[in-house]
Amino acid sequence: MSDLTSLTLTDAVAALKARRVSSEELTSAFLGAIEAANPALNAYVEVTADKALEMARASDARLARGEGGALEGAPLGIKDLFCTEGVQTAAGSNMLRGFVPPYESTVTANLWRDGAVMLGKLNMDEFAMGSSNETSAFGPVKNPWKSATSNAELTPGGSSGGSASAVAADLCLAATASDTGGSIRQPAAFTGTVGIKPTYGRASRFGMVAFASSLDQAGPITRTVADAALMLRSMCSFDPKDSTSLDIETPDWSSALGQGVKGLKIGVPREYIVDGMPAEIQALWDKGVEWLKAAGAEIVEISLPHTKYALPTYYIVAPAEASSNLARYDGMRFGHRADKAANLTDLYETTRAEGFGKEVQRRLTIGAYVLSAGFYDAYYVRALKVRRRIAEDFDKVWGQVDAILTPSTPSAAFALGDKQIDPVKMYLNDVFTVTANLAGLPGVSVPAGVDAGGLPLGLQVIGKALDEATVFRVAEALEDAAGFTAKPARWW
Repeated sequence: MSDLTSLTLTDAVAALKARRVSSEELTSAFLGAIEAANPALNAYVEVTADKALEMARASDARLARGEGGALEGAPLGIKDLFCTEGVQTAAGSNMLRGFVPPYESTVTANLWRDGAVMLGKLNMDEFAMGSSNETSAFGPVKNPWKSATSNAELTPGGSSGGSASAVAADLCLAATASDTGGSIRQPAAFTGTVGIKPTYGRASRFGMVAFASSLDQAGPITRTVADAALMLRSMCSFDPKDSTSLDIETPDWSSALGQGVKGLKIGVPREYIVDGMPAEIQALWDKGVEWLKAAGAEIVEISLPHTKYALPTYYIVAPAEASSNLARYDGMRFGHRADKAANLTDLYETTRAEGFGKEVQRRLTIGAYVLSAGFYDAYYVRALKVRRRIAEDFDKVWGQVDAILTPSTPSAAFALGDKQIDPVKMYLNDVFTVTANLAGLPGVSVPAGVDAGGLPLGLQVIGKALDEATVFRVAEALEDAAGFTAKPARWW
């Protein structure tokens, strides 16, 4: 087969089962692609070549016996947030550099159970805190796309920038990712890939380095909607080791594909029209509405009145939870420990100053502030009340619509360094995505067009809790109508 690395996950799994290609062949092709591209893109922080080939040979043996799981022999990239037994998991931070877990995260264990092959660990914003993959201790990830109007190096989005860049550049068939405020959907939109965040509790958080426990959720970044449905099924499961894991059956979402959207009601929220939104984003949104109408869906204008409070609510709740979760990294219990300290207090301060980057320090400071005795009620408790109102907004509209259509991001990918000087501008990248996290709802980004410079733009579908099937149906309809086949020109 020619150009093995350009296969979709679905096609690759079919080819492996039909013995038209071996897992060792496929894995070797991806390892070669990584070796050629990674020095430029910095998508992988560690390549596990020997382990990958060993796993691939084991898959080939199972396939030869007519056995194998749903992802048997498929080479994947793993975001460096997921603990992998015997392989460094640093969460993009100096605080955890050198940490080799003696156990496996539930999500990755599920993938290995289904026969997947690990190519390596993917770069990410430090502790998943960022929207551009520039906060990583291992350096920024580069987007494989470049604008036709500029040669500037672009962000692939964050925090799952390594995952998105690797999938877009054909350095893996698919990748694991995580989404706390949009960190799957925003990078997917910036790189012309598909990214889905399932309902909170669908995928176990055991073995996933914590950022904000009530918001974090694992999901895949893939090339197609069909690939996302296949990958997500393997990733999700009930897990008694995670107290927030939902004890429910994981559906076969692939069976929802091909059903179309005829008869579905799709909501268009008026509050998602934000000041300063580029005309091309609005035009793409309008086009998405027309595509769904043409496919037989009914479009309903809806109101989500508390949307305007979503960003400030998120940037109180998430840092508060982060400040609690990351308190364990103190030089005594977990992670990096400063070599020299005058006393215990100095050890704590020096360890955290050396181990954490500026963005993590900023968010931990905000979190400690809003949880402090004088401000807990004024900020944190109030934010929790607003979060409840945001969830109630969605509850009210589900009687009217089956899913919601919005833009994925307020712009196409921007240049590395463009927004680092102004954290607030950076945080605004999450304006369309954070509501799904605050309400615990599934959301997917689908590539649907390009901007004036030829950079990809995405449309987002938000669904009811536990109704990923409808989300996939709408996403597939958008994918079919958009016919997005553009690929980045290989400059690396």
